[in-house]
Amino acid sequence: MCYYVYILIHVNKKDNPTYVGYTRDLTKRLKLHNSSKGAKFTRGRFWKIIYKKKYKFRSNAMKFEYALKHNKLKRVKIKENFLKNL
Repeated sequence: MCYYVYILIHVNKKDNPTYVGYTRDLTKRLKLHNSSKGAKFTRGRFWKIIYKKKYKFRSNAMKFEYALKHNKLKRVKIKENFLKNL
């Protein structure tokens, strides 16, 4: 079984918020976020995946997710690279 750590972005004209999470099934999780059944923060918005990383073990995925959530600089860098390529 593998796990994914991902970053979602909501592209709008103001701040382009991001969300970090982890899951086993990336496609199913994205559908939940976009149907307002995912995390409370993601409700009511349309999200796109801008980053994903695969892990073999859940504990490794959770550690990286925690680190990514608390590393604003890395998240901003990933977001800026994505927005440059739009």
